[in-house]
Amino acid sequence: MDVIRALPENIRTRLSQVAAQMGVGEDDLLLSFVGDALDDCEISRQRAAAPEHPSLFPEDEVTEAVPVIEPENSLPFSFIDLFAGVGGLRLGLEAVGGRCVFSCEKDKYAQKTYASWFGEDPAGDVTELSQKGLIPDHDLLAAGFPCQPFSIAGVSKKNSLGRAHGFKDRTQGTLFFHLAEIIDRMQPPTLLLENVKNLRSHDKGQTWNTIQGTLKELGYAVFDKVIDAADYVPQHRERVFIVGFRRDIFGDQPAFGFPAVPEVSRPKLRDILESKPDEKYTLSDKLWGYLQDYAEKHRRRGNGFGCSVAKLNGTTRTLSARYHKDGSEILIPQRNRNPRRLTPQEAGRLMGFPEELVSRKAQVVSDTQAYRQFGNAVVPAVVTAVATHIVAVMREAVVSRSGNGCVLKAKKRRRRRLSKVADELSRRKPK
Repeated sequence: MDVIRALPENIRTRLSQVAAQMGVGEDDLLLSFVGDALDDCEISRQRAAAPEHPSLFPEDEVTEAVPVIEPENSLPFSFIDLFAGVGGLRLGLEAVGGRCVFSCEKDKYAQKTYASWFGEDPAGDVTELSQKGLIPDHDLLAAGFPCQPFSIAGVSKKNSLGRAHGFKDRTQGTLFFHLAEIIDRMQPPTLLLENVKNLRSHDKGQTWNTIQGTLKELGYAVFDKVIDAADYVPQHRERVFIVGFRRDIFGDQPAFGFPAVPEVSRPKLRDILESKPDEKYTLSDKLWGYLQDYAEKHRRRGNGFGCSVAKLNGTTRTLSARYHKDGSEILIPQRNRNPRRLTPQEAGRLMGFPEELVSRKAQVVSDTQAYRQFGNAVVPAVVTAVATHIVAVMREAVVSRSGNGCVLKAKKRRRRRLSKVADELSRRKPK
């Protein structure tokens, strides 16, 4: 930086010494000092311009506030949000200090909600991102890659239609390979991926072995765990979370562990319900009769399919993307009336999204699309719990800040020969 060269020699020497002690670049340290000085000047100017008011505490009796120490579960880092949906991963990562530098979501209705919530239009097709070079450097790659190819419902439906599923489903199953190509090209220090619980057992474990093996080949130490969101929201929602740390930065055995079950009472359904929901959410006699008959038929067959009237002091079933069809998996009991569906606002609360984002006023899509979006979403509170432990590992590794704006990528590892990775990935793709 030309400014540093223009400084007096004694100032340059001191700046260099302090930067070395703090493990940061001289440019970043100087910018930090200038920013702090400007902030102090602005505060002084505002105080001087403010009108005088009597104070309960005379000025000479007020001591300076103790500086706030940044909590150990927070760290400023950059991340990208792929297969973003409506931003459940983003909200969870922002809660621990993350700053989103790029987002991607193909569904036009989810894009509309995402833009309304976060003030930015996510990029579209993830299959084009790696080749176009649109993705900036980042410290963490977050992706909730599509659930349909690996979900129990999706596999059952495609089996009945005689269609391929999982990695044999060419329309979605290969999206993981595009994700792997992005990971290989960008080499993010950390990964946070989310998918349905069935991912680990799909295709007799071959799907999971392929995903886990690919991430390890790309240089990551991989951790995974199925977490039930019922400890954070009043809904049973089991999802597998996959965390990866680049071995050349964090070592072969990073000191990472998933969060323990919170030592608090589980949330209750009644706490997220509206007091006077619109009548349109109450089931008609015809639909309610059909759902009861359908449930009874399956009970006689000995399986668990059918509608479910939730317990107000309990936890619901999993909210799915098909909820808009009849609401059968989560019905709310009503006194002397047919049960009702959740409202879209209640569905958003059931996922743990902030009230200001799920209010009726904030809704920018139809009820049908809102149900789909929440049914496909990630519970932000679970992401925050997992990310807190990721941050703890990242914090230990932070010794310098690079010129590309990332916390951990000051030293870029030698990239694997792309041809070798491509050969391995193509070997696993369907012919």
